[in-house]
Amino acid sequence: MLVNLRRSFIISLVFLAVLGLAYPFAGTGFSMLFFKHQAEGSLITDGPKVVGSTLIGQAWPGPKWFQGRPDGNVLTNKPGQVVVSGTEQLGPRSKALEQFVAQQAARLKKEGIIPTADLVTTSGSLVDPDISQADADTQVPAVARANHLPAAELYRLVASQLHGRELGFLGAPYVDVLDLNLALARLQPAPITGG
Repeated sequence: MLVNLRRSFIISLVFLAVLGLAYPFAGTGFSMLFFKHQAEGSLITDGPKVVGSTLIGQAWPGPKWFQGRPDGNVLTNKPGQVVVSGTEQLGPRSKALEQFVAQQAARLKKEGIIPTADLVTTSGSLVDPDISQADADTQVPAVARANHLPAAELYRLVASQLHGRELGFLGAPYVDVLDLNLALARLQPAPITGG
């Protein structure tokens, strides 16, 4: 019996060393070597300042900026806290969800934006950084007025930021809100205030 215990202990140590240490370090090293930008969180900088990540949506205050889907902090009324992806979802019969959607729609209307389903509801992950071209186009008149820019120029800007389907057939075309707002800032220099 002691022989079996010793063998089990040695095998456990070997697997711990290989799968618990060597494999994760090798994977991290490979990622940092070949996919450094993605491994570091796909961070986007504006000069020396990190302004966000293309993987995580962020809030953009007021009609001066294009807005993405609401994140989990807005939904759970916990501003400033870290959102854990996919947690604290409200069900389709939830009165809190109904109230949340009504509040989001009223806020958008007040800013001159026609609410769409995606702009008043969270994504499944609660941190989706992307919106459809239709969602971005809906915001163009309000963003154009707030920035004193021609709407036609902003429609072209949205079209220039459109990403196609993955591998040409997966998913739907989308616009990354952070990239779109950085392009907007380059049109009319203004400090990036998303966050």
